[in-house]
Amino acid sequence: MVPLLLVLLLALILFGAGFALKALWWIAVIILVVWLLGFVIRPAATGGRRSRWYRW
Repeated sequence: MVPLLLVLLLALILFGAGFALKALWWIAVIILVVWLLGFVIRPAATGGRRSRWYRW
């Protein structure tokens, strides 16, 4: 009975990790798209030059 429970627990952990990793990939893709849009849609600075949209 114990080996069966261990196998089921391992399957549950691997399924949870797979779902979490897939969710993290989607979050990373969304952040990448927002970051790239920041280069396209940025306000003009004083003097007509385009400024950086980030602070660093």
